[in-house]
Amino acid sequence: MTMPSAKTIAFSIDSLKLGGAERTLLRWAVWCRDAGWTAVVITRHGPERDAYPMPIGVLRCQEPRLPNALERLGWWAFPARLLALRSVLRSHSVDVCVGVTVLPAVKVLLACCGLRIRCLVSERNYPPAKPPALPWRWLRRISYPWADLHLVQTTTTGLWLKSHCGAQHQLLMPNPVVWPLPEHDPVLAPDSLIPGGAQMLLAAGTKAFQKGFDHLMSVFAELALQWPNLYLVVLGLSDQLYQGRNQQAWLRQLLGGHQDAQARLLMPGPVGNMNSWYARADLFLLPSRYEGFPNVLLEAMAAGCPCIASDCLTGPADLICDGENGRLLPAGASPHRWVLEIDALLQDQPQCLRFAQKAVAVRERFSESRLRGEFLDALEGLTRE
Repeated sequence: MTMPSAKTIAFSIDSLKLGGAERTLLRWAVWCRDAGWTAVVITRHGPERDAYPMPIGVLRCQEPRLPNALERLGWWAFPARLLALRSVLRSHSVDVCVGVTVLPAVKVLLACCGLRIRCLVSERNYPPAKPPALPWRWLRRISYPWADLHLVQTTTTGLWLKSHCGAQHQLLMPNPVVWPLPEHDPVLAPDSLIPGGAQMLLAAGTKAFQKGFDHLMSVFAELALQWPNLYLVVLGLSDQLYQGRNQQAWLRQLLGGHQDAQARLLMPGPVGNMNSWYARADLFLLPSRYEGFPNVLLEAMAAGCPCIASDCLTGPADLICDGENGRLLPAGASPHRWVLEIDALLQDQPQCLRFAQKAVAVRERFSESRLRGEFLDALEGLTRE
């Protein structure tokens, strides 16, 4: 669908660090660019934090830094941040602005007060699972009813936002799967780390606690004793501090003195060739405590990788029908339950093949072409009102 070329849409997010929200935002920006919009991505942090290349034809700008005297005021400088964002939006003559994740969404809604800008909000996790600080919860409750449209990833999230935040106008917009998956740097071949003939369990994510990777350590310690040629690869974790913790060191500490298992636990960090890793894996594991809509699970299924996931709130149950196209284990299932399920599938290749053959149906269910049309139709409806 072609949109009026005079329209400008802005997407506001904290940074373009590695993550599902950031990738989805860039896909939306590309859809808008291709439909004739001027697309602008506004971040608080600069390009030094970017994990993804900026698409050609999409503008990028950073919120103006406040003077040092204001920066030192912390929360009290918030009104100045709103004015700075408002200035950016006005300078680009923005018609529609999308706030992605809670803090940018609140800032967008407040900064656009009194301006003729349509505002959209996109929460990226199930809100009760990761509540923001109390002031942000207050501001969310006050500002979310002002949004022209809430883009919700699951019906569960939509119901919560409607009940607790007055989010009346909603569009169900799960993440699209882009197939084949695009490749970017850094590229790391699985065969450079995994010996030929070895079996491999794969997990991926940037937040170890949310993804339940600590849970996997006790699971792998037991499996490593039973399967001497089994490797566990965890992709996406930086070796830098995250919220004051080195996540890789934390996981190795949890694995403890299992020297053989330590040697077969590999954490190479972020990679840009996920297709190759999904293709190499025997099983993909997602033991998350909570999700919004798990991109990595969607991608693994699209790649035809047999999957086992935690039935956490929210997202996995929207993708996996237990026993049909993968396995869903109860949220909080014991490590021993995970060991039994993984062991059973590693010994049952015909079942793995059946799961893989049915899993690839997500390519159509969550196709970019279908979701792109719904997204652009919603924008057109807003700009016509």
